[in-house]
Amino acid sequence: MLEMRAIVTETVSDEATVQVLGSGCGHCNSEGGCGSGTLSKLFCSTKPRRFVVRNQVGAKVGDEVQVSLPDGILLRGALKLYVLPLVLLLAGGIAGAALASEGVSRDMYAVTGAVAGLLSGFAIAKLSSSGAGRAVATSILASNSGH
Repeated sequence: MLEMRAIVTETVSDEATVQVLGSGCGHCNSEGGCGSGTLSKLFCSTKPRRFVVRNQVGAKVGDEVQVSLPDGILLRGALKLYVLPLVLLLAGGIAGAALASEGVSRDMYAVTGAVAGLLSGFAIAKLSSSGAGRAVATSILASNSGH
């Protein structure tokens, strides 16, 4: 299970908006680190990232909480976001080419089918995302809210 520390910035019902403390595993500058911290500095925004999580511990605004991601959620998310659109892109291209008659229009049908498959893959990935695999605030590490 992946875990990280975060500060609660807002609560609504059984959900909390949290701002993650630090970045990743904390080994960005060490010799054995993967170097993704350097890449994120180059390509990502420097604004703090905020996420909505299930608030099963009843944390209040200002509390420092431990946020956990269920096992396998990153792999399932990567498969859904990368593999599904790629498979549908290829299937759409093949189907488009099969529907076309011989000649120049065949390429246009293949491209149209591929783009339709790709967009369908992204749409299915977006629509199929549910709260079942969401991150959960599992414990309060420090309370600044007075409870």
